Amino acid sequence: MPNTKSAATGARHNLISQKVATLPPSGIRKFFDLLASMEDIISLGIGEPDFVTPWHIREAGIYSLEKGYTMYTSNSGMPELRQELASYLERHYGVNYHPEQEILITTGSSEGLDLVMRAIINPGDEVIIPNPCYVAYPADIILAGGVPILVPTDEENNFVIRATDIEARITKQTKAILIGYPANPTGAVMSKREADAIAQLVKKHDLLVISDEIYARLVYGAQHICFPSLPGMKKRTILISGFSKSHAMTGWRIGYVAADRHFIQALTKIHQYTMLSAPTMAQMAAIEALRNGESDVEKMVQEYNRRRRFMVKRLNEIGLPCFEPKGAFFAFPSIKGTGMNSEEFAEKLLLEEKVAVVPGTAFGPCGEGFVRCCYATSLPNIEEALRRMDRFVRKK
Repeated sequence: MPNTKSAATGARHNLISQKVATLPPSGIRKFFDLLASMEDIISLGIGEPDFVTPWHIREAGIYSLEKGYTMYTSNSGMPELRQELASYLERHYGVNYHPEQEILITTGSSEGLDLVMRAIINPGDEVIIPNPCYVAYPADIILAGGVPILVPTDEENNFVIRATDIEARITKQTKAILIGYPANPTGAVMSKREADAIAQLVKKHDLLVISDEIYARLVYGAQHICFPSLPGMKKRTILISGFSKSHAMTGWRIGYVAADRHFIQALTKIHQYTMLSAPTMAQMAAIEALRNGESDVEKMVQEYNRRRRFMVKRLNEIGLPCFEPKGAFFAFPSIKGTGMNSEEFAEKLLLEEKVAVVPGTAFGPCGEGFVRCCYATSLPNIEEALRRMDRFVRKK
């Protein structure tokens, strides 16, 4: 008799896309799963604001429910929200987008990133990305049929990708450069000088830029360079952002993409077949955030900055050298002096001192020798976590 169990197992295996089957799981997930099984943990791992969404923004969402605004909106998003975003981008960065034709409201910036990759990539197209980088960058490129080309960054250059390193990796298959500054996991911020050099490279080689600017408002003593605001870059740049980090709205799942109209038309084709529209109550809350949330953003940035300064100072004091992050809410200290690799350091710190950090290798091979520490938690938590880390390092 044939081995029906083996045949059935093989059939089930073959039903899964090879791209999905071979895609590695997020390197962060292992530590979050371990974290969930332990008590009394201080987490410096989750990249999420510890602030509650400001009340007036929550109230706008509640009001939308009370009034029965629970139906689909336009695929592109509510016209009022797109108009507010167009005004916001012009006010803050001097870049002009047509609200009806050049802005798409998405279910978080994560959907925006996925849409962009599926809309622009043909099989085999290469997309250049910095390394270390946000975990979804290479995954979304692979799932869209593209090839991620990693460009190493290092602490000597403050983990900022350089135009010269990009140009060395451009081939006939290169379609785009994907950048994300301020950066997750490093907190790096790109200078105008380096942004201008990349812009010249983009023109020279006729490339696209995908600019993930979800942390744009979280900068400290630095200027955020909105890439499409650079001369000649608006038509060559697809801007991705949202409200999760700046307005503490992670669970609302509300983001946007701004780009030249033919890109938005392509993204909308995919969006209308998969997501239809972003949540209506989240769109209403986002309108309120843009109209009346500026003081909330400023208060949160001030508090993040206070925590940032304390964390970086203490990390350096306890023997974990850390360059000064100028954006987002992450520090990226070196753990090379401990003699442990990144994963070993993170796992032992969690088990022995109940402090959760993320190994740098979760963000790519260039993250080896580093860990990501998030300061989007209270200062007392940060103080206690660093006391425990100090004790841990001294024992090694």
